[in-house]
Parts: sequence; C-alpha cells; structure tokens
Amino acid sequence: MRADEGVATVWTALAVAALVAVAVPGYWLGAAVIARHRAEAAADLAALAAASHATDGPTRACALAREVADHMSVTLLSCRWQRLDALVEVRASAGAAAHARAGPAGRSP
Repeated sequence: MRADEGVATVWTALAVAALVAVAVPGYWLGAAVIARHRAEAAADLAALAAASHATDGPTRACALAREVADHMSVTLLSCRWQRLDALVEVRASAGAAAHARAGPAGRSP
C-alpha cells in the first residue's frame, strides 16, 4: 500500500467542510436581510393603507393596516395616530421588526 492512498478523500472532505462553513452563515445572513426587507415593505404599505383611509376614522384605518399586514404575512404590533400621520409597527415571522409613518400628501414633514 502506498502512503498517499486515500488522501483525495481527506482533501475532498476538508473542501466540503470549508464550503459548508461559508455557505451556512451566508444563508442565514441572506434570510435575515430578506426578512428585514419584507418587514419594511409591509410596514410601508400598512402605513399607506391607514393614511389613505384616515377620513374613515382611526379604527377603520388601522383595520385596513392590519389587513395589509396579514396579506404580507407579518404581524401588526401597533397602529396609532400622531396628528394626521399613521404610525405603524410590524414584525415578520423571522423576528425582524420595522416601523413606518405615512400622512396626507402635500404636507411637509
């Protein structure tokens, strides 16, 4: 038997371990970024939905914000009003949270 028999198996196993060691954290980082973006988009849309129905009253407007959040598979944590602005906070299933503010058009912040 030669001294270098089976060395290719060892090198292949090391290469696979190195690839897995890089791929798994990369996967989790990508999943966290996607969850954050999804939460931000849902918060933006929920706040816009609430603000666009502000004349219907805060209860109806927040119900529409909740409906948008449900359709985007996030949880509406809060929907409140500050003067004429709707303030919405949501949480995605992966734990990412986001908040958004929307108000009437034509008014400076």
